[in-house]
Amino acid sequence: MNNRKAPSANGVSRRDFLKTGALSSFALGSGAFIKGCSPGGTAGGSIKGTAKNVIFLVSDGMSMGTLTMADQMTRRRDGRTSNWIRLYEQQRVNRGVMDMASLDSIVTDSAAAAASWGCGHRINNGALCMGPGGEIYPTILETYRDAGKATGLVTTAEITHATPAGFSVNIPSRYMGEEIADQYLEREYDLLMGGGNRHFSASRRSDDKDLYAEFASKGYHIARKKSGLANLQNDGGKLLGVFANGHLPYTTDQVSIPDLQRDVPTLAEMSSLAMDRLSTNTDGFILQIEGGRVDHAAHSNDVAGLLFDQMAFDDAIGAVLDFTDGRDDTLVIITSDHGNANPGLNGHNNPNARFDSIAGFKHTNDWILSELDESSTVSQVRERVEEATRLQISSREAEALISAMQGNYETLYQPRNGTSSVMGTILANYTGVNWIGSMHTSDYVELASMGPGSQSLSYFTRNTDLFDLMVEVAGVEVSPAV
Repeated sequence: MNNRKAPSANGVSRRDFLKTGALSSFALGSGAFIKGCSPGGTAGGSIKGTAKNVIFLVSDGMSMGTLTMADQMTRRRDGRTSNWIRLYEQQRVNRGVMDMASLDSIVTDSAAAAASWGCGHRINNGALCMGPGGEIYPTILETYRDAGKATGLVTTAEITHATPAGFSVNIPSRYMGEEIADQYLEREYDLLMGGGNRHFSASRRSDDKDLYAEFASKGYHIARKKSGLANLQNDGGKLLGVFANGHLPYTTDQVSIPDLQRDVPTLAEMSSLAMDRLSTNTDGFILQIEGGRVDHAAHSNDVAGLLFDQMAFDDAIGAVLDFTDGRDDTLVIITSDHGNANPGLNGHNNPNARFDSIAGFKHTNDWILSELDESSTVSQVRERVEEATRLQISSREAEALISAMQGNYETLYQPRNGTSSVMGTILANYTGVNWIGSMHTSDYVELASMGPGSQSLSYFTRNTDLFDLMVEVAGVEVSPAV
């Protein structure tokens, strides 16, 4: 196995490149563009050790249409600009785009995408901070932990899911959830919050191991409901919060179901708690915050799931801005790992009213389909859709959905034959929001950054450059790969 970090094509490591002050003529040859000067930034100069904290926000699977429509919905429903777009309006961030290709594909999955940030190497789709030859690359959370800094992961997906795991573990497959939970226990990161009970509970795990008991034995406070976060002493103690058996509920369903509203914290609430606890470490911290279910909604062509989870992610951006207000010691990165399904508001036939109808949705497509199957009647389908969306779909559309559930629906573009795609297409007739597919895209992603070191990022960035930035800006040392 290779026991050292691979150099760039010109023989100089990306980290050494950042140390040099990033001469633009050299950057053109290496592919790691660095700005000479950016809005609110300074030209050249060392960035080593200029940040005490790093907060890395990821809206998983966010296409540009998702960001656009979430801002438009926020303006039309709430009468204000989204936090993300307001940062652009006020020119408070350095903005660019980022190439998220994995080692083996120009269309990345979430594991390889997060791992590119989390270990500084492009990784094959499906793997977590491990090379194709079994190389084990030190992760960014290990690096910060070993430097004495606090470490945290917060997500609306399972805490063992690809994006948080890509910052923190070395696993050959993203689907090894139990093994990822085991590595969390072994590596003792300070704060973990999300879903994923099935990977921690003795009654759910394949080996009957009670990981809750083992975390507790290492001094972790265990929270299984939102009430378990109340009255915590802000002493910086370790915390494991797991609030669902799988992923956390979509925002649209959560706010419509009293039990979920009571028991499951929002992403903004988890983020605020995480920053408060981690910041008690006088040496600083690193925190990844993921809006994980934006991606799931895009896969499902679920317009309510998509927009309102993106807006909940934007609320988490607001919580981060509250934390950083008046501080000059925190690097904030806001981005996505890849596009998904490329949704957008289409057409000229009364688009305002169509789009505004989404604000009245009470439930997601997942909720609609959870009580329907191939034996459902047209009346049952129409009633279920109306209960969730207040829309009255036609009998023909209901018949098409039943046909899809039976496996008999067919379009020329085969990926659009599935039940979720047909459901999304039906609702597009009423909302104006349609989709090009139901899978990840190769689109370059939005990248916004602010705080110390952000001026070093180019208008066009390679995904692996962010690992080097986070290492350099905090002045921490990376162990050799093994």
